[in-house]
Amino acid sequence: MNAAVPSASSPTTAETLRTALGGLLDGLPPTQAAAAVERLIANYRGRTPTDAPVLRDRSDVAAYAAYRMPATFEAVRAALWALADAAPDFSPASHVDVGGGTGAATWAVDSVWDGPRETTVLDWAEPALALGRELAASSGSPVLRRAQWRRAVIGTGLSLPDADLVTVSYVLGELTEAARTAVVAEAARAARAVVVIEPGTPEGYLRIRAARDALIAAGLHVAAPCPHDGTCPIVVGEDWCHFSARVSRSSLHRQVKGGSLAYEDEKFSYVAAVRFPAGPAHSRVTRKPQIRKGLVLLDLCGPDGLTRETVTKRHGAAYRSARDAEWGDAWPPAQ
Repeated sequence: MNAAVPSASSPTTAETLRTALGGLLDGLPPTQAAAAVERLIANYRGRTPTDAPVLRDRSDVAAYAAYRMPATFEAVRAALWALADAAPDFSPASHVDVGGGTGAATWAVDSVWDGPRETTVLDWAEPALALGRELAASSGSPVLRRAQWRRAVIGTGLSLPDADLVTVSYVLGELTEAARTAVVAEAARAARAVVVIEPGTPEGYLRIRAARDALIAAGLHVAAPCPHDGTCPIVVGEDWCHFSARVSRSSLHRQVKGGSLAYEDEKFSYVAAVRFPAGPAHSRVTRKPQIRKGLVLLDLCGPDGLTRETVTKRHGAAYRSARDAEWGDAWPPAQ
């Protein structure tokens, strides 16, 4: 396996990215940057036609990248680590990032797997691609520096080169239903492994659920987060499947959100599906573990659907593992 060793901070990639993003807004008054971010967030929450990219010029792209790229990076990286855990022999030699914008998913792939790797980022907004090239050039990664940044309309008619890995992160919500269907179908056709990530909202989960069904119908098998290819046991309207990634907050984050904490938690939903052997988790922790005196309560999705497991001190090593378990972890942990 050519995966990098995971760590809580992954300083080589994550800190390099933060440093690169830190210089984007030099010379732009903080209030102007904050106003740009707020406007862009409002647009992203609306209905965006596939022929009208939201990021129109460099100031739009710089403001949004400085604000959103760290969160996207952490969410995608968490999903990719789950794939790497399920398929330890998989190391993508080629990667296509659909709707990749400034390349957050590309940086995340580079933080999980070593190269060499051919990387192509596709997006409809040339200003985003231009900034993505600029950020990649400032990295110390040969893979990122050699990445190809190409303009493409993300929707019906999309044609992808064959690749070991295709990522589609925070894209489906911008598309019409027909375009979503076409993008997922083309990713399934082109890739050995497909990872789709959306915001961890009820609506984002529904898009992931539909993508999961389409990937399975196309002959792929779920590697993460689900422990099976069966019907999702969650009752729509009552709950939704999502996870959380910790993100360091920049001064721009704190200004826009009016907060003082040095971090925030990015909620996301995802599916990773593959055309090769993988070992999905037996069960997955679907909520933050509840630690009580002498016991831990784990909400799990497993072969029997949604269950709650109580792990007490009497369980010895399992109890110690449960106390260290995090939302989204496989359960039981690998020995």
